[in-house]
Amino acid sequence: MKLWQRIKTTAYMAYAGASTGWKGSTWDFSNWFGRTFWGIDNSQLATNETIFSVISRLANTMSALPIKLHQHYDVIQNDVSDVLINEPNQNMSSFDFINALEVSRNEAGNGYAVILRDISMRPIELLPLDPNCVTEFINRDDSSLWYEVRGDNKNMYVHNSDMIHVKHIRGPARLRGLNPLKVLANTIKYDKAVQEFSLSEMEKKESFTLSYASNVDDEKRKRIIGDFRRFYSENGGILFKEPGVEIDPIKKQYFASDTLASERITRSRVANVFNVPVSFLNDSEGGTLGSNEQQMIQFTNMNLLPTVRQYEHEFNRKLLTKADRREGMYFKFNLGGLLRGDTATRASFYQMGIRNGWFKQNEVRGFEDLPPDDSEYANKLWISGDLYPIDMDPTLRKSTAAASTVEGGGNENE
Repeated sequence: MKLWQRIKTTAYMAYAGASTGWKGSTWDFSNWFGRTFWGIDNSQLATNETIFSVISRLANTMSALPIKLHQHYDVIQNDVSDVLINEPNQNMSSFDFINALEVSRNEAGNGYAVILRDISMRPIELLPLDPNCVTEFINRDDSSLWYEVRGDNKNMYVHNSDMIHVKHIRGPARLRGLNPLKVLANTIKYDKAVQEFSLSEMEKKESFTLSYASNVDDEKRKRIIGDFRRFYSENGGILFKEPGVEIDPIKKQYFASDTLASERITRSRVANVFNVPVSFLNDSEGGTLGSNEQQMIQFTNMNLLPTVRQYEHEFNRKLLTKADRREGMYFKFNLGGLLRGDTATRASFYQMGIRNGWFKQNEVRGFEDLPPDDSEYANKLWISGDLYPIDMDPTLRKSTAAASTVEGGGNENE
């Protein structure tokens, strides 16, 4: 192990108040990295289209949100924000890192990432872990939360301040989040059974009843049966119908309405467990929202906002020091892009903001990813009147407007 890693381990163990009798005296995760931590092939996720759809959409939405380090209301950059926003580790981008955490959170109920630090205890890498290899436990000496990470050759123990842990609901008596797929176990089982039955019915060959008159002799009967067997094995062709012989197809016991009803029930239950609108899963019959704006507001309030706050609290507590937080630093995801609505709605919102003094022109241009205007007036707050700088002396506004009218050739008394 490198010298700085040994020094870091010793310093951190003292810092965390770890028990000297515990196993795992190293923080070198090199033999764990790349083994199974990039996602597991869960059979339910790989074979259920509805589960795959909702988890992939939640993960993609979460990882696509812009995240910035703020100090008070200003966006800043430092070495910690560079790790999270640009390069969490040598193999992943920020999108991939948050996507991996969110997939694990929704697939297993928990997403983990260990924080590797330099000698000054500043984060230098964030490594996602396989949730099946991590177990929480409480140290009886000081009641602190630790994580046991099981590897190929040995186990390692990580203090909670060095482990990013995002989860579904847990409750006071549990350290782990509940696995949503276990909650949906019966639904998934029922849906799978209906699909397998429907598929087996569709894959069956056509069945027939072959009837003939009682006066048909044995030789003719054998010839009729032989002709029909040939016809059936060749999956079609020409079949000569003998007098007194009746051939009727047997209708398959396949009910498309039952399959569609099962799919609707599955979508509804999956939407409830994952806290998303049913229309989020492309349910044409369940989509009652009037616009994309309404749908995104509902999705943001039901699902995204609590998830975003959980990530923000984890990043703020474990990536920033107390001194950083006292200086007003915090990580924040930008949800504004999801709630902008259509063009008419945004135009009305921006117009109200500018004319009532709570948006600057350049702020609105920034919202729309347009370059700022160099004019000094674009960085001022205005109020309608029409229009004055917000810091202008109110006693001057009327005289200024009157002077403008005179200069324009108008009648002051009109």
